[in-house]
Amino acid sequence: MKKHLLLASLFITAGAFAQNLPSEIAVDAAFETTTVVVPQSPLKTQVLFIGGVDKVQTTATYGNPAGETEAKEWHDFIGFTPDDSGSSLGWVTVNHERVQANNMIGDGGGMTVFKIERDSNTDTLRIVNQTLGDGRTGEFFNVDFANTTGETGMNCGGITSVVDGRIWTAEEWFRSSNMSIYNDGEPGVQDTADFTIGTSTPAGFPGYNGETIKKYQNFNYMTEVDPREAKAIRKQYNWGRQNFEGGAVMPDNKTVYLSADATPCVFTKFVADVAGDFTKGKTYVYSQNGSSKWIEIDMSDINNVLNFDAVAMTAGATLFNRLEWTVVDVNSNMLYITETGRDNPGSRMNNGVVLGGVIADHHNARAAAQGVIAPTDGAYQDMYGRVLQFNPSTDEMTVFLEGGPVFTDQDVPMANYPEKHLSNPDGLGMYYNNGKSYLLIQEDLNGSTYGRVPAGISNRSCEMYILPLSNQSPVIDDLTRIAVVPVGAELTGGTGIDSKTILFNSQHPSSANPYPYNHSCTIAVTGWDAFLTSIENNQVVETNVFTIFPNPANREIRFNEVSTVGIYNANGSRIRVARYVKSVNISDLAAGVYFVRNAKGATQKLIVE
Repeated sequence: MKKHLLLASLFITAGAFAQNLPSEIAVDAAFETTTVVVPQSPLKTQVLFIGGVDKVQTTATYGNPAGETEAKEWHDFIGFTPDDSGSSLGWVTVNHERVQANNMIGDGGGMTVFKIERDSNTDTLRIVNQTLGDGRTGEFFNVDFANTTGETGMNCGGITSVVDGRIWTAEEWFRSSNMSIYNDGEPGVQDTADFTIGTSTPAGFPGYNGETIKKYQNFNYMTEVDPREAKAIRKQYNWGRQNFEGGAVMPDNKTVYLSADATPCVFTKFVADVAGDFTKGKTYVYSQNGSSKWIEIDMSDINNVLNFDAVAMTAGATLFNRLEWTVVDVNSNMLYITETGRDNPGSRMNNGVVLGGVIADHHNARAAAQGVIAPTDGAYQDMYGRVLQFNPSTDEMTVFLEGGPVFTDQDVPMANYPEKHLSNPDGLGMYYNNGKSYLLIQEDLNGSTYGRVPAGISNRSCEMYILPLSNQSPVIDDLTRIAVVPVGAELTGGTGIDSKTILFNSQHPSSANPYPYNHSCTIAVTGWDAFLTSIENNQVVETNVFTIFPNPANREIRFNEVSTVGIYNANGSRIRVARYVKSVNISDLAAGVYFVRNAKGATQKLIVE
């Protein structure tokens, strides 16, 4: 926090601001920031876990003794398991979306676990030192897959059960051969011998033990992990082998909905025979035109497990364009799913139609609006993606929030760039405060053209937005941006762990960014309960008067209209310019008095504290 400085009075002549703003000025920091940007006070930001820097405690693996080594990077999903004992907040699990050999952590991808508690004096978080049942002691722990379920890889999204905090990691990027898990010449998984379920490793699965499969066929499952002991429990073979990304365990603790990142992909449901036991039950795929809307797949056949997508599409499953994260709102029981989209998905969608799949209704409607024959047409475009809503009580899938706005020009100049935009939503999380539900929507841009970023910007800036779910008919303007990650990074994993704190990851940033933002980071932002109140109190009515708020401020200032502005110090020297923005990050400014002038000549005094 900067030292507070308040001047009782200060006079500056108009002449200090007589100079014109330059015709070419810096773009919004959202497109060129090299650090994480979040809103202003009262929020507190902490970097909790740094990939490639923080050391994880490992088990004895591949003949090497237990020890300590640098954590993997490419942080993605964040799971959170509450500590029911009340001695701490709980356990955080972080995915590593990698295929990378490591003789201590285990080949492929992986996860890291750490325990957090809240400092009652500062309200911030701290890592808890632990000793696990296997004797490992420290702050960060590698989740042991190699000795339990076999190697893992491409650990992308996942599931946190709303019932009891059970965690599953999603093995996403689909593997089609042993060469692909070996990583095409760069060792990712070194042992490519055939894998026998329940024999090659101790964690088998009822009904499949003794089945021998190719090594690559032991990838692309949802895999349950125990965050308390930092070890994998089982690969969920009975949910099928898919490009898994997300999922949600419903409050009945029997029903699980699953989403997969592929074009085309299907929407899956599993219903357990007994609550909490996900080893026995029935697996279905969604069919929008079916009489019951769900088609059961015989999972007793290992071939159906290994070729789930083809079997599902042949049965008439509904086809989507990259379903990614899935969350359930416990206040309404409604499901929300990101459908990231793909620029020209036609030929890929056609592959599913040839098998017998049926394209989702909203894609047919989009194709008609674009004047193309069908979503299988090569001219069909789905560049921005959307958020879907699924109602479990009616089995209806609808578009909740369409991405965009849509531009027909490939290059959109900064002058025409919208204040608010949503492109390729990927990560999705829930945040609850005072009985209200909020959706956390995170971007992972597929491209930079057609308004996904302004013309001339090479960085695919990724942002996170918050949306109150009291609004059941939202539009883009209803989104509030709450975080931006550095150049090169994807923003992912966003989730609320309680009313105070939201966690998120900055994944694969540019190595040129300043430390620690040149590494994948897990970040905590605390104070959201107070922040939401301050936002409500600081809302201003759109007028012709140039207005800045909050004021005083220490992180970010906002304007009541999109503006081109210059920021001047008390001596009248211009120290910053920003073009066509509605907010500016000021966290690097020293405490003091400044002046903000827009292109129309209106000036407001700003106090930075």
